[in-house]
Amino acid sequence: MVEYPSIEEQNSSVFLKRFRHWLRYGRGVEMYQATAADHLAALKLTVRERLVDQAVLTSARYREEDPKTVHYLSLEFLLGRLLRNNLISLGLLSVAREAMAQIGQDLEEILDEEVDPGLGNGGLGRLAACFLDSLATQDYPSFGYGLHYDYGMFRQRFEKGWQVEYPDQWMEGGYPWELTRYDRVLDVKVGGRVDWRPNERGKHKPTWVDWRIIRGVPQDILIAGYNTLTVSVLRLWSAQASREFDFHIFSQGDYLKAVEGREHDEAVTKVLYPADYTQAGRRLRLFQEYFLVSCSVQDAFNRFRRRHGDDWEALPDKIAFQLNDTHPALTIAEIMRYLVDEAGVRWTAAWNITRAVCSYTNHTLLPEALETWPIQLMESIIPRHVQIIYEINRRFLESMKERYPGDPGKLHRLSIVQEGSNKSFRMAHLAIVGSHKINGVAKLHTELLKTRVVPDFAETWPERFLPITNGITPRRWLLVANPRLAKAITRRIGKGWESELDRLLELEPLAEDPDFQEAFLEIKRENKVELSERLEKLVGIRPDPDSLFDVQIKRLHEYKRQLLNIMHVIWRYQRIKENPDIRMLPRTFIFGAKAAPAYDMAKRIIRLIHGVAEVVNQDPDVRGRIQVLFPPDYRVTLAEAIIPGADLSEQISTAGMEASGTGNMKLALNGALTIGTLDGANIEIADAVCRDNIFIFGLNADEVEEARTMGSSQPWKLLRKDPELAQVVQSLADGKFAGSDAAELRPIWSSLMEHGDHYMHLADFRSYIEAQQRVDALFADPHAWASAAIRNIAGMGYFSSDRAIREYAENIWDLRRVPIPNPAEVED
Repeated sequence: MVEYPSIEEQNSSVFLKRFRHWLRYGRGVEMYQATAADHLAALKLTVRERLVDQAVLTSARYREEDPKTVHYLSLEFLLGRLLRNNLISLGLLSVAREAMAQIGQDLEEILDEEVDPGLGNGGLGRLAACFLDSLATQDYPSFGYGLHYDYGMFRQRFEKGWQVEYPDQWMEGGYPWELTRYDRVLDVKVGGRVDWRPNERGKHKPTWVDWRIIRGVPQDILIAGYNTLTVSVLRLWSAQASREFDFHIFSQGDYLKAVEGREHDEAVTKVLYPADYTQAGRRLRLFQEYFLVSCSVQDAFNRFRRRHGDDWEALPDKIAFQLNDTHPALTIAEIMRYLVDEAGVRWTAAWNITRAVCSYTNHTLLPEALETWPIQLMESIIPRHVQIIYEINRRFLESMKERYPGDPGKLHRLSIVQEGSNKSFRMAHLAIVGSHKINGVAKLHTELLKTRVVPDFAETWPERFLPITNGITPRRWLLVANPRLAKAITRRIGKGWESELDRLLELEPLAEDPDFQEAFLEIKRENKVELSERLEKLVGIRPDPDSLFDVQIKRLHEYKRQLLNIMHVIWRYQRIKENPDIRMLPRTFIFGAKAAPAYDMAKRIIRLIHGVAEVVNQDPDVRGRIQVLFPPDYRVTLAEAIIPGADLSEQISTAGMEASGTGNMKLALNGALTIGTLDGANIEIADAVCRDNIFIFGLNADEVEEARTMGSSQPWKLLRKDPELAQVVQSLADGKFAGSDAAELRPIWSSLMEHGDHYMHLADFRSYIEAQQRVDALFADPHAWASAAIRNIAGMGYFSSDRAIREYAENIWDLRRVPIPNPAEVED
């Protein structure tokens, strides 16, 4: 019988005692010496102590139960600040507030000192973070695996309207949430070649030789479940060189050359998503993906072997690997290498095991985002894996020849190897061939995945494909981000909805309740006032909280159509300039986005938005009617400030191009109405909240495909039919909003008029304007707007990440919950 350690009950006195302990022994200072940084660190360490206690309980329970565990592999985890989230999950927020007040400290001021960890970029990483929260909250045994980036993606500032990137030094001053596990350091083989050597039976077998080692050092971040004792682990790998510096070179005075090899190896986990338009960048990116996979597979298998030895047939009953997009697709080759080369499992048995433990989530419909890796490049890093992938493909194509005789075209489309002068491996194909389940992240996305992206695979294995619509955690996106609204919901429907989000349906009858409408409008305005104050600090402009806050916050990409949004702003501006007496609802347009450093068109769109802002915000004719704000360095913490104050959520991607989206869910959950296309999860949101409570516009996915067949002639036809659209487009051509950068922004006009407007800005423009006019009309009636917003909140239950994780657990992982008993109850 496992002994469960006790956990000390927390009150403000106990909490303050532990806080003083960590201030002295964690920071080496007394209260009278402590700085804001000391208070923050000591508070984190106090909360971490409780997390560690619960992690010990969780580990003890798992030793007793020996449950199946899911291992979630993702190249990014966009966690955001953790302190408030952990205090809420552990039930310690009021305790901490009272304890800090006893020593004259404001908890809110301490919480505001925390930085966002630089471990992710966009929706992929934030989804992974939501999933970890839901796994722990619902007591599912789980491990998250990622990389520990020294500098993250980048910090963003604007200079003369242009994005400028600078390093994200998020580790400066330390990161008390993480625990370095030197007892779990692993060796990762790289380089070398494959030799054929005789085995004990005299048969020749491939042997990886002349490799070198990079060490993987695990940094554990503990993930608290909400209102449960379960704590999961996010294990992030740091690269550490195994080669020490060359002392002979060092002693001769060439200090930099002496550590050259070490620096090269440890660069693997320096930066998230190195630029892959250079050979060096692509090499580093591949290195990162392999390093994540090798460390994680070894770690999971070491845990398995400690309990089960070499009973590899039992592996599918104890381990599941979920591949979050194609970045971890090498997991399949690494498992095969481990089982065949190190464990001595025969190929067929190893392949059956590999497919049984692996499943793959596809996140994109963009062909350019489906990774391919040049085989020559891969051979220079992992030659044995190249050999294994070739063999996987050979056996796979042999089986397909039997199934599709006389159809070489289908075999070519199915092959993992992309033929040509520069042969490459198609990683999505490897992930599909090596997984027992493949899921899309919305119903439409899954259908388009099957019919447009990989139709031959869907025809071959229809039973492997399924939709699991993304979700978000209500703990982060209501309890943390919007406590006013969370309290109002609890007052009306009671507690428990935080982990049973379907209960929000109980709010639906209140959509017509004048008292609840008033309460909602009051909360929204208070949030907007707070947001206005924050925006003033960030951009020097304080927007009117009584204006409609129109929000588009997401990674900047042409298909997400921030350009269409700013075209609408230009349209409004031009209508006012033509008729200064025109009645037009006051709006504040709020953008938040980062462009990939090498994505020139995205950077031009950022510059255009700033150009429009500069003109509009300074023009007395539109004062009080239009403002455009673009706060820098969009991240989770800024999202938590913007989302509760948003009135309108811009989800306006080109139909058929957004896989799901989760920003749409976060904003709707916080009472923003959506204006959007029939794309991604927008379709399911429209069904959940009723079409009367969402503003749908534009072409659908099939109509987009049909429009693209019309080619370059379509843009000019659309301009001839719509003089107002022509006026907007002309302002892009003549540099009205470009200042001295007219030449640099000219390619925006060219993309619309000379290159076929691939993303359908022009085709959707008039429908978008008409939808925006419906927005104006509804917002002019506050109680009708509040009613629609409340119905949006009530309809968001389905979009919880808890529901998504249950679907993964039941339909893919075959995972059961393992609740952690309270030690006091165990003793009784």
